[in-house]
This record gives sequence, C-alpha cells and structure tokens, in this order.
Amino acid sequence: MPSGEYDPETVEAKWQERWVDEDLYAYPERAVDPDTVFSIDSPPPTVSGSLHWGHVYGFTLQDFVARFNRMRGDEVYFPFGYDDNGIASELLTEDELGIKHQDYERREFQKLCREVTAEYEGEFTEKMQNLGISIDWDQTYQTISPEVQRVSQLSFVDLYEKGRQYRQRAPAIWCPECETAISQVETEDDEQGSHFHDIEFGVADSEESFVISTTRPELLPACVAVFVHPDDDDNAHLVGQEAEVPLFGQRVPILEDERVDLETGTGLVMCCTFGDQTDIEWYQAHDLPLRVAIDESGTMTEEADEYAGLSADEAREAIVSDLDDAGALLDKRAITHTVNVHERCGTSVEFLVKDQWYIKLLDKREEYLEAGEQMDWYPEKMFTRYKNWIEGLQWDWAISRQRSSGIPFPVWYCEDCEHVVVADREDLPVDPLSDDPPVDACPECGHDEFAAEDDVFDTWATSSLTPLINGGWDWNPETEEMELDRPELYPFDMRPQGHDIISFWLFHTVVKCYEHTGEVPFDSVMINGMVLDENREKMSKSVGNVVSPDEVLEKFPVDAARYWAAGSAVGDDLPYQEKGLVAGEKLMRKLWNASKLVESLTEDAPAEFDHDDLKAIDRWLLASLDRELEFVTEKLENREFSKARDRLRSFFWHTFCDDYLEIAKQRVREGDDPSAAYTLQTAHKRFLTCFAPILAHVTEELWRDMYDEASVHDQSWPEPLGLDADVAAGETAMAVVGALRKYKSDNQLSMNAPVDLVQVYGDIHGFEEDVSGVMHIEDLELLDEEPEIESVVTGVDLDYSLVGPEYGAQVPDIEAALESDDYEVEDGVMHVAGVELDPEMFTIEESREYVGEGDMLEAGDAIVIVQHAD
Repeated sequence: MPSGEYDPETVEAKWQERWVDEDLYAYPERAVDPDTVFSIDSPPPTVSGSLHWGHVYGFTLQDFVARFNRMRGDEVYFPFGYDDNGIASELLTEDELGIKHQDYERREFQKLCREVTAEYEGEFTEKMQNLGISIDWDQTYQTISPEVQRVSQLSFVDLYEKGRQYRQRAPAIWCPECETAISQVETEDDEQGSHFHDIEFGVADSEESFVISTTRPELLPACVAVFVHPDDDDNAHLVGQEAEVPLFGQRVPILEDERVDLETGTGLVMCCTFGDQTDIEWYQAHDLPLRVAIDESGTMTEEADEYAGLSADEAREAIVSDLDDAGALLDKRAITHTVNVHERCGTSVEFLVKDQWYIKLLDKREEYLEAGEQMDWYPEKMFTRYKNWIEGLQWDWAISRQRSSGIPFPVWYCEDCEHVVVADREDLPVDPLSDDPPVDACPECGHDEFAAEDDVFDTWATSSLTPLINGGWDWNPETEEMELDRPELYPFDMRPQGHDIISFWLFHTVVKCYEHTGEVPFDSVMINGMVLDENREKMSKSVGNVVSPDEVLEKFPVDAARYWAAGSAVGDDLPYQEKGLVAGEKLMRKLWNASKLVESLTEDAPAEFDHDDLKAIDRWLLASLDRELEFVTEKLENREFSKARDRLRSFFWHTFCDDYLEIAKQRVREGDDPSAAYTLQTAHKRFLTCFAPILAHVTEELWRDMYDEASVHDQSWPEPLGLDADVAAGETAMAVVGALRKYKSDNQLSMNAPVDLVQVYGDIHGFEEDVSGVMHIEDLELLDEEPEIESVVTGVDLDYSLVGPEYGAQVPDIEAALESDDYEVEDGVMHVAGVELDPEMFTIEESREYVGEGDMLEAGDAIVIVQHAD
C-alpha cells in the first residue's frame, strides 16, 4: 500500500533505471507484422551544445504518443539519434577547444570533433533517460557513424545514377564567417540598420550623369552592368550606352530589364557579380562577365584595386569616404532593410561562383507538394508552411560544404578531362582523400591520375535520410536493388518535429525518401511549437532567458514537467510558466493520496462483479468514465494532448474524488458495500492507465505497488465497459451534492453535520439514497413543481458613454432617482428624473430569490431548498 507522502525524487530515479534495465521499451528483434507496428522517426538533436527545454518539450510530446500506442497493442519503434556530422558540431568543437578547423589536417580535426561530441552525446542520453522518455536505447545512431556514412553515400550514388544530382560551377550562397556554401533553407531574413548611398555615375563619352542608390558601395568594383526598367521613360535614352563606375573606372553597358524595382532608389540599378539573387538572374540572362570582388572569407580581392585585403565592412567605409572626397557621393541616409543571413551564425551571406553539387528540386515542386498532401498533419494548419516553402523555392539544393568535418562525397575527378568517377556501392563508406578510386584509368579518356573531391555533404543531406537509416536501407548485391532490412517500419507512422525546421528537415526528408523509394516517408506529421519564456518571447542565450532542464528538474518532478508539456495545442508555442508545473505537482499528490484511500477501501473488493447488480451511482460513475475515456482516446489519437489532459484531470479531481469517492467511502465503511468497492477499484485502475502516458512515474509506482508486478505501461489501454446508466440524473445528483458541500462549507458546518430537510427540484431519481447518505440528510424530498422564485432587482447599471453626452448635468439627478428606486420601465424605455433612457443606455441587474422557508441553492439545472435547524 502506498504509504507516507509521495517522494518523486526517489520514485522517478528508481523507475527510470528499471525501465532501461528491463528493456521495457525494446523493439522486438523477431519479424513484426506491419499492421501492429507504430514507428516514430524521432528527430536526432544537433550536437551543438547541451539539451535545452525545447528538446524536453518536443520529446515529451513524442513520448505521449509512444506510450499511448504501446498500450493500444502496437510494437512501438522509438529510436534516438545524435546529429553530429556538420557545421554545428564543428562550431561546438572550435568553441570548446578554442581552435579553427582551417589550422588542422582534416582527419585530425575530425578526431577532435568526435571526442567533443561524444561527451555531449553521453549527456544527451543521460538526460533523456532522466526525463523518462520511453526510447529504445538499443536503437540509437550517430549521423557520423560508418553505418550512417554508408547510407548517406548510397543516397548520393543512387540519386546520381537517377540523374537527380549534378555538379556545376555557378553562383552559390556563401557564408563568409563559416567559409562554406549553404543552401537556401539555411538562410533567414534579418532586419538590420544600413544606409542608402546616392552615387553619381558618369555616362561614357558624354557630360551626362545619373544617380544610383545602393546599400553596398563596396561592390562597385564588381559592377558589370546598369539596368533600367523598360517603362522608365525618364531614363530610356540611356539604354544602349555605357556607364563609368566611379573610383574604379570600368565601363559597363546600360541595359533594360523588367526586374528593376521602380519603387526603390532612383530606378536605375547596378548589377554586381554578385550582390543578390537578382544580380545572378541578370548575369545569366544577359551573359554578363564575372567580376569577383569579395572572396570566401569576406575579404576584398584584387578586383578592388587599392582596397584589396580589406574586409567588406572596412572597404565600404573607405570607398564611401573616397566617393565623398571625389564629389560622387551625393547623399547618405539611414534605413532599415531585410538582409539574408546564415541561420547558424547570423552573418550576412554573399554570392560566390563555386563548383558545387546540387540536388534537383525546382523541376518537381508539384510532386513534392502532392507528397505532402498525402500525409496527415497535426495540426492541419502546418501544411501551409510546407506549401509556402515549396512555392517560394528559387534554388536547387546545394549539398556541398567546404568544411573539415562531415561525410565525404564518394567522388574522384579525372585530372585530364574532369570526368566524374563515383565509388562502387560495395566499397562504401569511402573517403576519397585517403581511399583509391574504383578504377585504374578514366573510363572517358584513359588517363590514370585522379583528384579527390574534398567537400563534404551538407548536414541535412544525411539527416534527411533518418527513415531509411532506421529502416536499414542498403544495397543488395544479389538482387542489385536498394532494399529495407526492416520494411515494416516504412513508411513511418509519425514524423514529430518543430515548426521551425519544416523547410529544413521535413521537406528534405520528403525529397530524399520520395526519390529513393517512390513513396512518402510518413503517414503523419506532428508539428510542435517553440518553448517561450514567461513573457512569450523566444528563448535566447544572448537575451539570457533560456531555461535549462537541470534548472527546472531541481525544483519540480519530471511528471510535473510532463504535465506542463501537455498544456498547449500541438503546433502552438508554449510559454514556460511555473504555474503549469505547480498544477502538475498538485495533481500527482492528489492521485497519490486518492490512491491510498482507494486501497484502504478496496482490500476486500471482489475481482469480478455482475454489472447488472451494480447500484445506480456505481453504474453511473463507470458509464460516465466510459464517456470520458472515449473523449480522451479520441483526443490522444488526434494529438490534442491538452484537451485530453484537462478533461481527464477534471473528471478525476472533481467527479471522482470530490463527489463519488466521498459517497463510496461512506458506503464501504458503514455497509461493507461490494458494489462500491468494486467500482472504486475498477475506476481507479482505469484512471491509472489513462494518466500513464502523461504521469509516467507516479502511475508506475502506484500500479506496481497496488495491482501488478508488470508495468502499467505494458497494460492494455482501457476499452469502454458499455454500461447503460441514467447519466443526466447522475450528473444532477452530483451537482446537488456539490451545492450542499459548498453550503455546509459557507456556513461553517462539518460535512458530517445532519441536515433536517432538503427539497430538490430536478431529476435525481435512483440517486436519492446516495445524496442523502453522503450529505447526512434526514429527509430528502423530490419536488414535482419548481419552487416559488421571484426575480429581484439588485441594481441598475448606466452606460455613461451614452448617458453622459446625452444628459450631461442631469446625470446626478438620474443617479439619485435610481438609488431611491424612483423609476419605471415601459416597453423597454426607462422613465427617470424627467428623462427617457433608451434600452441600450442601461442594464437592470436581477437575482433569483426564494420566497419560502429555507435557503435556496442552484445546482446546475436543479434547485435545492435546505431547511436546517441551527
């Protein structure tokens, strides 16, 4: 029997260890029927630092689904991964060790990355286990492991052979801070302060000039053209001439193009290679020359003449000063504008021409959109974000990264003709920097020397393969096909993730898996929101409002945190507020204390009881619990955790504990009532199993102590008992009990104090004995007619926004007349103090009062009259 106060610190640690030791959540090694599998493609957290509260929130929501589906009889596959192969882990290593990857030989730096990330991965595992997340720890993976490297390189080979990948020397989005190409999905908009510079350009071989407004004067040495809109009549005469670029002197053509924005600046725009996406489009459409003025590290090149070697920011300042000295700077004004930055480091991106590998996206946007439509979205509104991302795509997916740590491209190039040589599937994984190509001579030209590709894959090129990684996707040399070792897992039943990485992880996973298998990778998608601070602001280390899991769990039990996590609609952001954890802790203790009472009352409860012999109140309780169970089940199926949690809590706390338990307690103690004892135990077991997905630890402690050595999480989800009962009469009876309890409390009477007479107008037929017994009523009378009740005016409220302007100085007289009840209302119009008030100018406050003997109580739709001798 549960004894003493609940000790969550001891209990939670005990079960977290036992669950792991017992392999309670292990996915079976034997063959599994696909119809009984529930597979979760859980997100591998990026190894870029410690776990934050957002991880706790997201994984806890996943755990609700995992535990619920296990109890419904499914074999749940719930793995855990560590995403440790990309820029984030490199930056962590550089920061931890105070180094730069450029200063190390690649393999040496990779070894340092593995050492640093291994420490954090051990911490990830410990904290996930300390949170009671029901992960199968035998199903873990690292995205840098040899096994995953093989899958990632197999993906490359497969897409290359299908013609979905290509290498091209083309403008790429470049981060000068990280010194690597990045994809469109890794950029974000940032509002930044800047300046518009009005710069005078000359027209070659004439005295004429014109003005261009730009925020980036440091790109003047990269200027290759000036553009005019075809509808710009004022500047149309310039088209076909040449402009002279100030300071740098190069002559560039003046062309026309409809992409010029007539509403920004002066209407004339310089094209530089490259300042933005439009520059790239002009470069390609008009076959313009290439002038690269900024290099990979954000430093000015030789194209910048005397400014070469300066950073872009330093060059901007120097060029503006020199333009001013030369009389070419006509104006400089502060603005705020949107700048494209790298989401990892916040650095403004540049556009550089580089040899890069790409995955084709733009030619299949409609197919990827249709693939998204095949999945169930929780919540549905999140599909719009997926759709908007696809419709806004402008680039194919650049998957090359110029970093030291990552999965290598399995590619060599013929040093003579640059023919691409791809590794054989049987040899993967390979590293071209240390492994030989699969051929001795170039198949194209016969040359026998090769250059190794030294780029690595984008992180998302690998983490987008998690369904295939977990499904055991590999090459079968016998069938010469790519096959899944665990086909029952695919497509996965659920992809859970945050809304902030729909364009990153979800979209790229759909692309990769769809191209490899021809199927969508998930049946459903569950999108969680972000954890905000108490002021509903995004948590940020720089702001100092981040909440760590350790900090929370030093103050609150894990189950309280789980209760809090269930407190919002899935997809919505959830503020971290301690009142939610306090409410969870209170519920845990309520469940504990109620369980102690239930066990003391049910020591002799019959294991079986003919439901036809149940008393009305017991039948009602179990029938009502059936209805609540159906609601909770439906909401959990639809990932509406907050609705399930709140409905279950309310019924348990108020209907079961406050009302029914008090009635049953008295019946058992005074009459040894087997119907009450059976109902108490039956309902209590069902409460424990229903609470188990959310309050995982306290329900486990109670279940194993009170009922079974087997885990509550291995129990079947309760099915409705199918009892018929007069639910409405039972609810009315409970409302009457509640009103009488409040009456006794308000009048400082003990709950055991006898009441002489209670009259009830309302249907409580069949429950009279229960109401009388629990409230100690000597005489309970059911009324056929409503007691005599009259409406009494308690006051009149004026709408001063209407009365004041209309009657001004007369308002005090109106108020005095109302105070003395000197007014009349006819046809909705009030006659008072010599004026007439229209209906919208006032509200009459009324209350219902009983005119007979005793006190009137309202209990829902019922009316209760209490006569109690003092």
